[in-house]
Amino acid sequence: MTDEQNNDNEIKEEINSEPLEDETEENQGEKTGFFNRKCKNCESSTGQVEEYKKDWQRALADYKNLQKETNERRSEWAQMSKTMILEDFIPVYDNFKTAFFHHPTLQADNEEHKQIKSWVDGIGYIMKQFGDVMKSHGIEEVKTVGEQFDPTLHESVGEEEAEGKESGVILKEASGGYKMGGKVVKVAKVIIAK
Repeated sequence: MTDEQNNDNEIKEEINSEPLEDETEENQGEKTGFFNRKCKNCESSTGQVEEYKKDWQRALADYKNLQKETNERRSEWAQMSKTMILEDFIPVYDNFKTAFFHHPTLQADNEEHKQIKSWVDGIGYIMKQFGDVMKSHGIEEVKTVGEQFDPTLHESVGEEEAEGKESGVILKEASGGYKMGGKVVKVAKVIIAK
């Protein structure tokens, strides 16, 4: 035999001949094989195992919390980017509304005006579609004319005398205001009664 084989045999004999802590005459007959024996330091190892288990559970809980927080942040970022895009469209829609409401007065009996009226009606339909798209994405227009002035929703750009109107009632809208999800995105600029 070689020296290595002799060393291996000696180690095997040592392992098999070492008495284990919990071996008694009664249970020696039940235990067969190396893996069915209890170790000498089981109690200290059990404590270590419990500590490792607690650390693992803590790490797993931290990981789950991180996943939850990451998903929440992603949805916040998506909402924020949607809001930013919609905020870019608000001035376009506002200018479109202003331009539409300043179209010339048309006479129904004039043939040329009938064609222009058809064109104006088509533009009005496009404006309505634009408004519907804005509403479908959660943007609401702030009510102005006839409403009481509210500094959280309106910005006064002027005052006018108006008979029969109490002070602070909105008479005209200079530019529209918009809310998204209860949050004011753009305040309405208005003219109020003195």
